[in-house]
Amino acid sequence: MKPGTHSILAACLLALSATAALAQTDDPRRPPTPLPAYKISAEVDTARGWQRGGAGTLNFSQVSLRNWAPGGQSSLSLLAMGNVYLHYRGPEHTFDLAGNLVYGLLKAGKGRVRKNDDRLELNGRYARQFTQTLSYAAQVNVKTQLTPTNALGKPDSLLSRLFAPAYVLASLGVEYKPNTDFSLFVSPATGKFTVVADQGLADAGSFGVRPARLGANGELVRGSGQRLRQELGAYLNARYRHVLFTNITYNTKLELFSNYFHNPQNLDVNWENLLDFKVNKFVSASVTTLLVYDDDIRVPLDRNEDGVPDDRGRRIQFKETLGIGLTYKF
Repeated sequence: MKPGTHSILAACLLALSATAALAQTDDPRRPPTPLPAYKISAEVDTARGWQRGGAGTLNFSQVSLRNWAPGGQSSLSLLAMGNVYLHYRGPEHTFDLAGNLVYGLLKAGKGRVRKNDDRLELNGRYARQFTQTLSYAAQVNVKTQLTPTNALGKPDSLLSRLFAPAYVLASLGVEYKPNTDFSLFVSPATGKFTVVADQGLADAGSFGVRPARLGANGELVRGSGQRLRQELGAYLNARYRHVLFTNITYNTKLELFSNYFHNPQNLDVNWENLLDFKVNKFVSASVTTLLVYDDDIRVPLDRNEDGVPDDRGRRIQFKETLGIGLTYKF
C-alpha cells in the first residue's frame, strides 16, 4: 500500500461517520415527527382504496360480599362492545359501511341475570367531493337492539325487542370536513322512519306511533296500531375527535332532527360522548354517555315515588357507562 493511503482511508471513514451522525440528528428545519397515534389516524383516513377493520372490547366487574357489616349486595356485570367497518377512498368518491354493537348483562345478588345495555347501529354512506372541504353525501343510519326487554318484576310484559323499535334515517345533503378530526353534515331532505315490528307494542302506541283505535264498545281494536311512522325534515350530524394526551382520546357525535310538518321547533336530539383511555395494546378503559330526547316518545314516570311507574311523559333520556377491560383490534 502506497504511503499516505492510510491517511486517505482514515479521512474517508471519518467523513462517513460524520455523515451518519448528522443523519441521526434531527434537522432543526424539519417539523417534529408526530406521535404514533396521530400517524395511525392520518393513515387510516387518507389511504386510497379499500380499508377494513374493527375492534372488540370486553369489560367485566364483580363485587362479592359476605358478612359485610355496612350491607350491600354482591353483583356481576359484563359489557361487550364491538365495531367493524369497510371503507373506500378514491380521488373524489368515498364509501363507508360500519356496524356498532353494545351489549351488557348484570346479576345483582341472587336475582336473575338481566341486560342493562343493548344497542345495535348500522351506517352506510356515500360521498362525492366537489371542493377540498365540501362533499355531496347520502347516508342511511339504523338504530335498534338485539334481544327482548321485559318490565322489571313482570317477565311477561314486553317493553321492546329487535326492530321494535328501530329508527331509520335516510339523508341527502352536504358535508363539510376541513380536517380528519371534525365533520359537519347538513341535510335539508331527511326521511325519519320509526319501525315498531311488534303489533302489541304498536297497538299501545309505543315509541311515538299511532295507537290502536277504539271500537264501538270502547275497547282497543287489536291489530290497528301503526307499525311504521314516517317523518320528513331537516337533519344535522356533527362529529369531533380530539387527542387530549398520547393515550386519551375524546369523541363526540351530535344528531339533530326537525320534522317539517309536526312541531318543527321541537328538535329530536341524540348526543353521544366517548372518553377513551388506552392503557396498552390490549387493555383500555372508557367512559361513554348518551343523551336522547324525542318529543314524540313518552317514558314511564313515578310521580308518587313509590317505585312503581304510574304515568308517562316527555323527558330527557340519559345513560352513562364506565368500562375497563380487554380490547382487540383487527
